[in-house]
Amino acid sequence: MKQHLQQLLEKCIDMGSEEDLSALKHLLEGMQKKISKGAGQYIDSLLHMERKVDIERKICEITVPLNELLNNNLNIVHGGFTATILDTTMGTIANAILPEGYGAVTNQLNIHYIAPGIGEGLSCKAEIIHQGSKTIVVMGEIYRNDGKKIAYATGTFFIIQK
Repeated sequence: MKQHLQQLLEKCIDMGSEEDLSALKHLLEGMQKKISKGAGQYIDSLLHMERKVDIERKICEITVPLNELLNNNLNIVHGGFTATILDTTMGTIANAILPEGYGAVTNQLNIHYIAPGIGEGLSCKAEIIHQGSKTIVVMGEIYRNDGKKIAYATGTFFIIQK
C-alpha cells in the first residue's frame, strides 16, 4: 500500500499544474494534521477546520481557509463544501449539548445560498433554536472573510442513543 501511494504521489507531483499542487499540498497538510493529532474526523483535518464551542450559549463557530480544492468550475467554493461546513457546525453544537450516550444526526438541512464563496476563508456560526426530546433545531450562517454572508441554513437533528 505504501509503495503504491508513494508512486501515485510522485506521479501527481510530476504531472500536476501549480493549481493541482496547491490543492494536493492543502490535502496532505490536513492529513498530516489528522495523523499527528491521532484523533478527530477526517473532514475536520482535510478542510483545516478550527472549532469554538460555547455550550452555555449553545453556539458553535468553525472557520475554514479557502483553497482551490474547494472550488467548483466557476472558481468559487462548491455548494457541497458550503453545505458540509454548515452541517458540521450545526451538528457540532447539537451533539455538544446532549448528555453522555446520545448523539445527534442530521434529519433535514435547508440551505439558502446568497453569495459566492470567495476570498481567503469562511466562518460559520450555528446556534440552537429548539431542543426537544427527540429532535434539535439549529440555524447556521456562513460568511466570507470580507464579512459578506454567503448562506443561511436551518437543520433538524434526530437525537439517537449511541
